[in-house]
Amino acid sequence: MAIEVRDVNKSFGTTPVLREVSVDVASGSLTALLGPSGGGKSTLLRVIAGLEQPDTGTVRISGVDATRLSPQRRNVGFVFQHYAAFKHLSVFRNVAFGLEIRKRPKDEIRKRVMELLELVHLEKMADRYPSQLSGGQRQRMALARALAVEPEVLLLDEPFGALDAQVRKELRTWLRRLHDEVHVTTVFVTHDQEEAIEVADTIVVLANGEVVQVGSPADVYDNPANPFVMRFLGPVTEIGGSLVRPHDIEISVDPIEGGTPATVSRVVRLGFEVRVEVEVGGQEAWVQVTREFADRLGLEPGDAVVVRPAPGARSLALSAV
Repeated sequence: MAIEVRDVNKSFGTTPVLREVSVDVASGSLTALLGPSGGGKSTLLRVIAGLEQPDTGTVRISGVDATRLSPQRRNVGFVFQHYAAFKHLSVFRNVAFGLEIRKRPKDEIRKRVMELLELVHLEKMADRYPSQLSGGQRQRMALARALAVEPEVLLLDEPFGALDAQVRKELRTWLRRLHDEVHVTTVFVTHDQEEAIEVADTIVVLANGEVVQVGSPADVYDNPANPFVMRFLGPVTEIGGSLVRPHDIEISVDPIEGGTPATVSRVVRLGFEVRVEVEVGGQEAWVQVTREFADRLGLEPGDAVVVRPAPGARSLALSAV
C-alpha cells in the first residue's frame, strides 16, 4: 500500500473532525475522498500531507511511519483549490521551483520542466506569467509544479473547486488521462459525486468525520451502505418506505403488479431525458424516463399513473443502517 491510515482521530478544540479513520490507498491508484462539507475530507488529506498532526493514530507512506515526519520529508506533492503561484516568476520558473531549491543541475531542470509542461499542455506558455493564464491553465501549472519533484504521492484538495462547471469537466477528464500516463498514487478531495465517479478508481465516502463506505465507483453507487451514501452518490426518490434511483422506477398508465397509484404533478423535459414528478402516498417523488417513452405515454399534470421499482432495481429501505 502507498498510504496506510490507521485509527486516526483529530479534534479542533472540543470538536471531533476525524473519528477512528482507517484508509488504505493502493500504489498507483487514483482515490477520491468524497463527502459533504465539514465531513473531514480536507483534514484527512492534510494529516496525510503532514500539515496537520493527528491526536491519535498512525500514517504510513510507502511502508514508512510518517506520522511525525514533516511535510518536506514525506515526499508528497500537494495542490490546493486556490493555486499558490509565484506571481513574479514565469510558468517555467514556477514549475522549476522545487527542483531549483534542491539544487538540481540546470540541464536536468530544463529537461524535466519541459517534459512536464508538454504533459500538461502548457509548453507554449513557458515564458508567460501566472496572471496571463486562465484558471484552468493555472491549475495545470500547479499540478506540473507538484509533479516536478517526483513525489511518491500526489494530494489534491478540491483542485477544480474554484473553476466554472465547463472547465471543471474538461480538467477532470484531463486529470484521469494524466494519471494514466504518470501512475503516481493520487488522492483528491471533492464534494462532487459526479467528479469522483468519473475520475477515481476508489471512492472513500466520509461523513461526520467517519469513513462510511469504501469501494469502486460502481460498487458504491450500486450498493450503497446506507441511505446517506445512496442520497449523496446520486438522485434518489422514495416509494413505499424505500429509496430508489429515479431511472430504476417503472411508470405506467395501466395497472401493473406491485404498483402504487400516483398522480402526475409536473413533466420536465431535460434534453433526451424527461423528469416526471408525481405525488405518491402523500409524498413527492420523481421518475426519470426517455423522451420517447414520455411522448408515447403522453403524460400531463393531473394524470393518474402507477409506479413501482423496476424488476431487479436496487432499492434501500429507509430503516437501513
